[in-house]
Amino acid sequence: MSITIATIDDVRAAEAVVRRHMSPAPLLRSHALERELDFPEGRQVWLKDYGWTPVGSFKVMGALNWMDRNADEIGDRPVAAHSSGNFACGISFAGKAYNKRILIVMPDSAPQVKFDMARSFGAEIRTYNVATDHVTGDRDRITKEIAEQENAVQASPYDDNDVIAGNGVGGLEIVRELQQHGRHVSQFLCQVSGGGLMAGHALAIADGFPGAKIIGVEPDGADDFRQSLAAGERITLPRPESICDGLLSYSVGEYNWPILQTHVAESVAVPDIETRQAMKWLYDRHGLRTEPSGAIATAAVLQGRVFPDGDGDLVIVISGRNLDETQFREWIA
Repeated sequence: MSITIATIDDVRAAEAVVRRHMSPAPLLRSHALERELDFPEGRQVWLKDYGWTPVGSFKVMGALNWMDRNADEIGDRPVAAHSSGNFACGISFAGKAYNKRILIVMPDSAPQVKFDMARSFGAEIRTYNVATDHVTGDRDRITKEIAEQENAVQASPYDDNDVIAGNGVGGLEIVRELQQHGRHVSQFLCQVSGGGLMAGHALAIADGFPGAKIIGVEPDGADDFRQSLAAGERITLPRPESICDGLLSYSVGEYNWPILQTHVAESVAVPDIETRQAMKWLYDRHGLRTEPSGAIATAAVLQGRVFPDGDGDLVIVISGRNLDETQFREWIA
C-alpha cells in the first residue's frame, strides 16, 4: 500500500500556521562546545533550544499544524491522543487555541510537570502503567476506547504528515537564520523516537543545506531507528527502556520512515549515564535545564559518539526541558 509522504512544501505551508501562535525557538551559539570540540576559528556550534516554546518542547509546532489542518473535520468533536507527556502539552495548547476538547492518555510515571501543564490548557487525562504496556497494550487500547466512546478524532504524536510538517517549521527557522549570516552546515544532530521531529527537520535541513550530514541520536535501550537503518526496514522493539521518557516509541512511524530513510545518514546510540552528564554540562556551561530527551543529542557529541568532521557548522537540537526539579537534581548529581 502506497502512502502520501510529507514534503518541504508542506513544511513551508505549516510555517504560517505556527507563526500565528508562537515565535521561533532560539538558535544559540555554543562557544563552550566549540572549545570543548577544539573547533578552529570560523567553525561554529549551534543549539536549537525548544525549551523556549510555550509548552517547553518542540511538540507544539506539530500539534498546532495538525489542529489547524483538521479543525473542520473535528468540528465539535473532541480530540484523543496518547503521549509520554510533551505531545500532551502541545496538543492541549493547540486545543485551547482552537477551542477543542482534548482527551489524553499518559503513562502514570510521566513527570508531574507534564501532567500539570497539559491540565493547565484544559486537557482531560487518563493514565496507564508504562512498565507493563509492552504486554498489555493498554496505551493504544485506552486511546482507542476513548476515541470510540467520545466520538473523538484521534491524533498521532508523530506518525502523521501534518505533525511532521509542523515540526519541520523549526528546521526552516534554523536554515533561514544561518543562511542570513552566511553560514553553512556540515552536520545536523537530532533526537529520534517516533520520528516526527527528525522527519520534519530532515526535510528542511536537506533542502536548505543539501551537503549536511543528518544524524539521528537515540538511547541505547531504545535504538529501534538505528536498527531499522541497518536492516533496511522498520524494526519494532518489544520493550524500549531509558530515562529519556520522550524517546521510548516502539518503532518509527509509517509516515516518518521513508523520509528518515532518504535523508538521515546514520543514528547513534547513547547510554543514559552519558545523557545525564550532558544534562549537567548544559546546565553548568549554559544554564540550560533540559530533560534527558532534550540533552541526548548533545551527549552524542560530548562523548565522541559523533565525530564533528567537515568544515561547516554543527547544529544540535535540544528538544525539551519538561521534567520535575527533584528528578533533574538527582540525574545531574
